[in-house]
Amino acid sequence: MRRRQVLAVALAMPTLLPKAAPAKEGVWPDGPIRLIVPYAPGGGTDVIARAVAQKAGELLKAIIVVDNRPGGAGNLATRMAAEAPPDGNTLLIGNIGPIAVNPSLFSNLTPDPGSALAPVTLIAAAPMMILVGKQVPVNSLSELLALAREKPGDLTYGSAGNGSANHLAGAYLALKAGVTLQHVPYRGAGPALNDLAAGTVQMMPATIPSSIGLVRDGLLRALAVTSTARLPILPDVPTVAEAGLPGYEMSAWYGVMAPAKTPRPIIDRLRDAVAEALRRPELRERILAEGAEPSGNSPDEFGRFITAERTKWAAVVRDAKITVE
Repeated sequence: MRRRQVLAVALAMPTLLPKAAPAKEGVWPDGPIRLIVPYAPGGGTDVIARAVAQKAGELLKAIIVVDNRPGGAGNLATRMAAEAPPDGNTLLIGNIGPIAVNPSLFSNLTPDPGSALAPVTLIAAAPMMILVGKQVPVNSLSELLALAREKPGDLTYGSAGNGSANHLAGAYLALKAGVTLQHVPYRGAGPALNDLAAGTVQMMPATIPSSIGLVRDGLLRALAVTSTARLPILPDVPTVAEAGLPGYEMSAWYGVMAPAKTPRPIIDRLRDAVAEALRRPELRERILAEGAEPSGNSPDEFGRFITAERTKWAAVVRDAKITVE
């Protein structure tokens, strides 16, 4: 844990963009690239972003600086990226919350990420784990749901913020199981996981990259995974469907996005660099080992994926009566 704490402090420190050398006119990249992450350091989005930034930066022969901008359920970071010049020097890690959920969750959301941002490529999709702290006296998801039925509204679950993948996974779980759970939003998955381990909240759906270390260290217990089949890295952990909720499936996902009107040649070069980075054995194996499935699809494919996700989660927001305003 000491190593994680030191890392979190180091990642949270302000990062200054190095001064670029003069570049030839019309050449891109012509300096450092800022990759905005809408959550605090230490969460699944941040872990994936840093791994991809390092390798894609090497391929582009550019420095990609990760800039954590938590707040506003990811809308702050989305707006920052949308309002940046469309020159390829500011990018966003888009994920399910800010991109696919918030348009349904927040009335009159501006800007709408569907029109303000251009999809570049899907990095990876990752199932989640339903986690509890050591203090919670259950050993299975069915026992947890039974406890929730005994004490409606008493069980709390943490998330990386309103509209995040954790939030939606918990709301979807409560909807499918017919139980009442109390949502506690944080400014990122890292702080929420810390409070889960400390017993401040009782449960949390969390991405595997952000939480697998805490599970392996015995600080948290994994009751189920949100995929349709068991995961090779967690063969003893059943799926949510196996635990009695058939049809439940949830994946967090991470993708690169750019301001709308970014020239297509820049979009294509970015996509090619990220896709090539994901093919490199060291990065691919790292992502697979953390339970995520690398992608690197085309901008058009990523755009269609986002459209489908917006449709799916709009229905969940409506049926679960999720409100944050």
